[in-house]
Amino acid sequence: MLRIDQVSKVFYPGTVNEKTALEDINLTVSRGDFITVVGSNGSGKSTLFNLISGTYPVTGGKLLIEGKDVTSTPEYRRAFTIGRIFQDPTKGTAAKMSIEDNLITAYSKGMKGLRISLNAEKRELFRKELKQLSMGLEARLKDNVGLLSGGQRQALTLLMTVLSRPKMLLLDEHTAALDPRNAQIVMDLTMQFIDKYELTALMVTHNMQHAIDFGNRLLMMDEGKIILDLSAEEKKSLTVPKLVKLFKSIKKKDYVSDEDLLTE
Repeated sequence: MLRIDQVSKVFYPGTVNEKTALEDINLTVSRGDFITVVGSNGSGKSTLFNLISGTYPVTGGKLLIEGKDVTSTPEYRRAFTIGRIFQDPTKGTAAKMSIEDNLITAYSKGMKGLRISLNAEKRELFRKELKQLSMGLEARLKDNVGLLSGGQRQALTLLMTVLSRPKMLLLDEHTAALDPRNAQIVMDLTMQFIDKYELTALMVTHNMQHAIDFGNRLLMMDEGKIILDLSAEEKKSLTVPKLVKLFKSIKKKDYVSDEDLLTE
């Protein structure tokens, strides 16, 4: 599904501010993988997502999606294959547009270039899809998205993303800004949609327990490198203390807790 070969990213090369954000990253993501990604601030997690999605160009190496070299493919073209959800619930929706207008925009994108009109049939489809969110939004199709709560907007963003029919989801700490109740709702919906639409997914999370509990692989990043890549079998007996211990043994650093590790 996705292959990353010797990918590096250097910001401000040749200047006093030069910084290597990623260094010779190699990663193969198979179809159906759900990979959780953890690491401290500045470890390269978001930069990795930015390179996969095409937001940033790579400094070196190449990226392939379904065997096709997309290293130089612009972000807007990769967006037909890759859906990305950010931590900020306001980023995935247009606040001044209605719920139904946001949904038809996402749905039309999923039809790969066909122009889809908003009619009674589509509205009924959207009501049916919105019912899955269990938030009462199916009765609010005409409401502007700006009236919704953060949890409602993030759930709507998730639905819009899967309606656009991507093959891969990039979940960039997509529950971190929500209260515990809404975070759980959005996480449950995420798992439901990944299973329903048979999506491949990578999820950056600040919650190490979530990284252990969800997905079939776990990556840990540090200083622009992948330092751990654990399989589903290896995750079965994993706990947060064991994961922190693994990190300590690899990096020879001492962390009191998982919070310290993630907020360095």
